[in-house]
Amino acid sequence: MTTPSNNWIALEPKKVPAYVEAITESGGQIADLGANVKALIWTDYSNPQLLQQTLDQNPQLEWVQLPFAGVDAFSFLLDRPITFTSAKRSYSEPVAEHALALCLAMARVIPERVRATSWGRQFADSLFDEEVLIIGGGGIAEQLAKLLVPFRSNVTVCRKRPTEPFMPGFSGQIVGFEQLDEELAKAKFVVLACALTDETRHLMNAERFELIRSDSYLVNVARGEVVNQEDLVSALKSGAIAAAATDVTYPEPLPEDHPMWQLENLIITPHSADVLAMVTRLFADRLRVNVAAWVSGAELTGRVDSKLGY
Repeated sequence: MTTPSNNWIALEPKKVPAYVEAITESGGQIADLGANVKALIWTDYSNPQLLQQTLDQNPQLEWVQLPFAGVDAFSFLLDRPITFTSAKRSYSEPVAEHALALCLAMARVIPERVRATSWGRQFADSLFDEEVLIIGGGGIAEQLAKLLVPFRSNVTVCRKRPTEPFMPGFSGQIVGFEQLDEELAKAKFVVLACALTDETRHLMNAERFELIRSDSYLVNVARGEVVNQEDLVSALKSGAIAAAATDVTYPEPLPEDHPMWQLENLIITPHSADVLAMVTRLFADRLRVNVAAWVSGAELTGRVDSKLGY
């Protein structure tokens, strides 16, 4: 990258104090949008149309930092001649931790025991030496693979680009999406940690629930739309899979009368794998890295590939 002509950076639409501090500590100067401001830190995921309007009004922008790891809400903007960066890999640790917690909760039937009013059945599954399939090969997958090392789990990572580097020292296998169906049939635990793209939308559907082991557990920490929720409900009711847990749904919040709430073998958490306090701290860390890179003309972290959609 070439060094910008100034260190002015716009922070819109919410000027979160932690982000202001991160920007100024890293050599940036907060400025209102104008003809000479080439960089924008965007802090609102819920209103992509407002970002579209902002970009239309500011054709001089060269770099836009997006707030989350997933950029599916902004996909219609990514073909502009602007360098977009996301927060990918920023939130990997808490999200992977949440995925592990959900795996253990299902395997040890914790929801059942929380509701129990009598001794009940003795049942448990284990992650030790079990087959774990992680769909997605980004930061969450890497962090989860690290967390699974003490369990000696046999980890397979299924990703779009299987030949690209994964975490150093990984002893499992990496396969492409063309082997997904084969790997689904083997896995005891299936964790969805992929970006939402046209290819992954409703990746888990009725056809794939027929392939999956009937004693398997499904965890979704990706996006709600990666799973066809109607097909998930049917699979859980029929016993096609043992249980599922999801931190993401569509819509969000999930309506109180939605049939997913009626399933005892489904855990739903309210998109709490990374809550506001975690996100604020971790996104501020990413801003320190990228603002310092921007003002010095160095390579930005988390560049978005518009063709891949992440």
